[in-house]
Amino acid sequence: MKISRGEVITGRAFLLLMMLITVLPFISIFTTALYPSGTIPDGLSWPANPQWGNFITAFKVANMGTLLESSLSIVLMVVPIALLISTMAAFAIGQLRIPGSNFLLFLFVFGLTLPMGGIIVPLYYMERTIGIYNTRFAIALPLIALYMPFSVYWMRTHFVNMPHEITEAAQVDGANTWDLFWRIHLPLAQAPITSLGILMSVWTWNQFLLALVLVENPAHRTMAGALGAFQGHYATDVPLLCAGTIVVLVPTLVIFVIFQRQIISAMLQGAIKG
Repeated sequence: MKISRGEVITGRAFLLLMMLITVLPFISIFTTALYPSGTIPDGLSWPANPQWGNFITAFKVANMGTLLESSLSIVLMVVPIALLISTMAAFAIGQLRIPGSNFLLFLFVFGLTLPMGGIIVPLYYMERTIGIYNTRFAIALPLIALYMPFSVYWMRTHFVNMPHEITEAAQVDGANTWDLFWRIHLPLAQAPITSLGILMSVWTWNQFLLALVLVENPAHRTMAGALGAFQGHYATDVPLLCAGTIVVLVPTLVIFVIFQRQIISAMLQGAIKG
């Protein structure tokens, strides 16, 4: 079916409108961050004397050097373990088709419906009981569990669409279950694994609620969690608060710019195969 010129123009205009709606808040935060500390900017405008030093001040005030180290350590604790567990579970459900795999998949999908606000209070009391409250493990361990529903479903979409003849041919050659996973299917799943790892890293980096509720020591929080404490101390200093927000967002934006091809490729692969 041929698409008319009017439909093309309408589609592009709609995409441009959506882009403006998405980008304008970021532009507003950036321009506000350049105003003198303590002032209240009037609308979306460029300051007459941009204060680029606000970013350095926000970095020092929020102690973001320590928080950067804390965020990286939490990401390194969460992402590799979550990737390994979810990939193995998805391989068992999608490719091996173990007994009860449909029920297990239902349980994982059901986990997607659990609201974060509904489990944060039980998590708080449980972590105080087992003695990991106010540590980085208080953030890392719940995140590994919370990522499982989406991660297993994401990886299962890949494994369930892989030709079963690959598994049968490997088994004829004497491959056991571990060989099938580690040597055959894992190398073929690099695209979805990479994209899932990137998404997990960004979600962990931007984790706000768990870091704010389950950790009292700011040095053990994520960058986003520290921004909450920063807001509490400097809520009236809007330019400094916006500068801190930009500092927290920059690593996430850099990751998406660098790995955008891998993310789009994996999403398109899932859309075509699934």
